[in-house]
Amino acid sequence: MTTSTTTTTATASRTPTASTTAPADIPVEADPDKAPWLLDGAENLELTPAVCDLRYWLNAVPRGTLRGDVLGHAADVRPLDVVREPGPLNSALTQELAYRSVAEEKATRAIGYLTALAPDNDCMEFYATQLIDEARHAMVFRTHLLQLGVSGAQLPTTVARLAATDREQILEPLENLGLRVLRDERDFIGGVLVLTVLVEGVLAPAAELSERKWRVFDPAAADIERGAAIDEIRHLTVGSAIIRDHLRANPHEKERLLDLIGEGYALWNKLPTTEQLTRREELFQQGVERHADLLGDYEIWPGRRLADTTARERMETGQEWAARLQRTRLAHMGLEEAT
Repeated sequence: MTTSTTTTTATASRTPTASTTAPADIPVEADPDKAPWLLDGAENLELTPAVCDLRYWLNAVPRGTLRGDVLGHAADVRPLDVVREPGPLNSALTQELAYRSVAEEKATRAIGYLTALAPDNDCMEFYATQLIDEARHAMVFRTHLLQLGVSGAQLPTTVARLAATDREQILEPLENLGLRVLRDERDFIGGVLVLTVLVEGVLAPAAELSERKWRVFDPAAADIERGAAIDEIRHLTVGSAIIRDHLRANPHEKERLLDLIGEGYALWNKLPTTEQLTRREELFQQGVERHADLLGDYEIWPGRRLADTTARERMETGQEWAARLQRTRLAHMGLEEAT
């Protein structure tokens, strides 16, 4: 594992649209122009609660990751008309943003328990900053719907309508697991494990894929995803470090945590996530086929033009990224048997 001061170069096509350059004292992993892709950062960086305390966040996130753009993108960065207009691209993105905003809202509320249960000030400060990160993610995903034609007066009801099925079938079962561990059992380490392995560790690669595929059609949405992914690198690496250090000090806890991972994986296998992703990717594919001329030679990953990809290929790639991230982080924590 490399330290937080090591630069990892992004290897896929990316054209950041942030309006200014981050100050020189911003950590590499918090600078949108220098930070690694989420998969590279989550696999290779070494960050701990003691490093990522409140002072780190106050310096790195508002001044570095956001550069003063509180909505996650510069004011003059806008979606293309083909995304704002009614059609498959608009449907795919509005469904995704509504789902993500609800998911981040639920994460924010759950992390309140982690902050309260934190065993020391370093962990308390870190999870206080993650709570703010997740609340900001929920806000920017929700707010971007306004740029896609949703009226302000109808925003809450539109989010509720677009996310209703996925909230009930996917998010609420995951929330129930997290609340049982955090609220009912008051299990700090178990809660860190659920959040790091079973929630963010599974969902983060899909967010990276989203940034890459929307870069041309909606650069504002891509910038929002980029900022969220930079936050997720920090969340995943610090959460992994907490679990690793806990197991080193308490090796007898290993079987209990492996059992919790097994329970979480069994739950994931019952959730209709494939149906959800298929629905959104097929809508996106219709948009790609209608507007391939706008994509040109843009590559979603090295050597592969977005215009040439299929819904199934993008889904399978996202699943491969998720499996790769899971293997790496679990091995780092000392829980490789869970794979």
